[in-house]
Amino acid sequence: MTRQEVEAFLYEEAALLDAWKLDEWLALLTADAYYRVPSNDRPESDPGGTLFTIADDIARIRSRVARLKDRNAHAEFPPSRTRRLITNVRIVERQPLRVEANFAVYRYRSNDDARQYVGRYRYLLRKEDGRLKIAGREAILDAMELASLGAVSFIL
Repeated sequence: MTRQEVEAFLYEEAALLDAWKLDEWLALLTADAYYRVPSNDRPESDPGGTLFTIADDIARIRSRVARLKDRNAHAEFPPSRTRRLITNVRIVERQPLRVEANFAVYRYRSNDDARQYVGRYRYLLRKEDGRLKIAGREAILDAMELASLGAVSFIL
C-alpha cells in the first residue's frame, strides 16, 4: 500500500462526509470498526479507563449516522456545511496498517458562527475483499477546551 493510495482513500472519505453521503461513508467501515474522540488532556489514553468525548463501536456509529440523517435531529437539520482538509498523511506502521494525518474541519451552520476543528486523525486500515476499509478512526482535537467548539458528532 503506497502513501498515495492511502491519501486517495482519505480524500474520498472526506468528500463523502462533506457531501453528507453517510451511508456510503458507513460502507468504508469494517464490521468491527470503532470511532473515538479522546479527551484533550489525555489523547493517548484507553477508552476503557478514561472519559472520551466519543468512544463508539460499529453499532453506535450506525446509530449516530441514523440520528444525523433524521429530519427531527434539529442539531443537524438542515445539515451543516463542512469542508475537511486532510494534510501530512503518514503511514506510521505497515502491519497492521496505521496511518496518521492532520485535519482542519470547517463547519458552517445557518444562524451560527463558523467553527473550526483542527487536529490529527489516527487510522487503523485494513484490506477486505481487495478494498481498503476503516477498522479504527480517532480524531485528536488540538483545542484546549471543547465547550466553545459546540457539537463534535458531525466530525465522524
